[in-house]
Amino acid sequence: MINTLIDGIQKKNAPVVAGLDPMLDYVPDGIKDAAFEEFGETLEGAAEAVWQFNKGIVDAVYDLIPAVKPQIAMYEQFGVPGLAVFKRTVDYCKEKGLVVIGDVKRGDIGSTSAAYAAGHLGKVTVGSKSYYAFDEDFITVNPYFGIDGVKPFLDVCREEKKGIFLLVKTSNPSSGEFQDQKIDGTPLYELVGRKVAEWGAECMGAQYSYVGCVVGATYPEMGKALRKVMPKSYILVPGYGAQGGTAKDLVHYFNEDGLGAIINSSRGIIAAYKNETYAKYGEKNYAEASRKAVEDMIADIRSCI
Repeated sequence: MINTLIDGIQKKNAPVVAGLDPMLDYVPDGIKDAAFEEFGETLEGAAEAVWQFNKGIVDAVYDLIPAVKPQIAMYEQFGVPGLAVFKRTVDYCKEKGLVVIGDVKRGDIGSTSAAYAAGHLGKVTVGSKSYYAFDEDFITVNPYFGIDGVKPFLDVCREEKKGIFLLVKTSNPSSGEFQDQKIDGTPLYELVGRKVAEWGAECMGAQYSYVGCVVGATYPEMGKALRKVMPKSYILVPGYGAQGGTAKDLVHYFNEDGLGAIINSSRGIIAAYKNETYAKYGEKNYAEASRKAVEDMIADIRSCI
């Protein structure tokens, strides 16, 4: 799947992923009103509003970008109806030819990781049959349980030709409380990065590994150092736009071939109509505002790399 992702990035000349992280506050009132009229102010009504919102955005931007990244927590908060919409969103995006990165941040002891890997990337066995459950193309994984927590994901990646992005240096302000701590003079995030490179060497695509990493746009100097540590790992970069990361910060996340990184924007795309820059589109044209935000983001990144 890493080959498919890279092919999409090159064809569209857009190392960009749209984060489908819908808060109910992001959904225009007209969409919410219609959903609540049909289902009431219920979990089902909220989930329907999110689905219609997502569908509008995907329809508006799928031809511009290679991938989307739905954050499962934004769906889980609405319970079973929300998870049904998460799955519906995954399927719809794949129908549109998009690579789907499930932002699920899973990881646990071996048997639990095996269940997560089967449910999100591989197949689950039911009697004599097997089924894909959520069926994302990539997922995000927490590596801090060590190899016994990561190996089940690696095994499924090899079997299914899918991928993972391991958390190395996250974009949130307090990430340094643990990730920046030094062990014998080396930051913990760098030690994790070395492991990503080691594990990734066993799961190679044509040019890059199926094992990528997450490095926030808000820490460009660390990103520059980690790029050297993990030359064959794709970097998923959150933190662009709303969290303060800029395109000029990101140039060193890419390799000399112009590949090696994909930049995520969530609020900056899906809630673009709430931004003063795109306010002229209004709520009814929220999807057009999202499309314009994607076009501007792509131009901004292209100008730097």
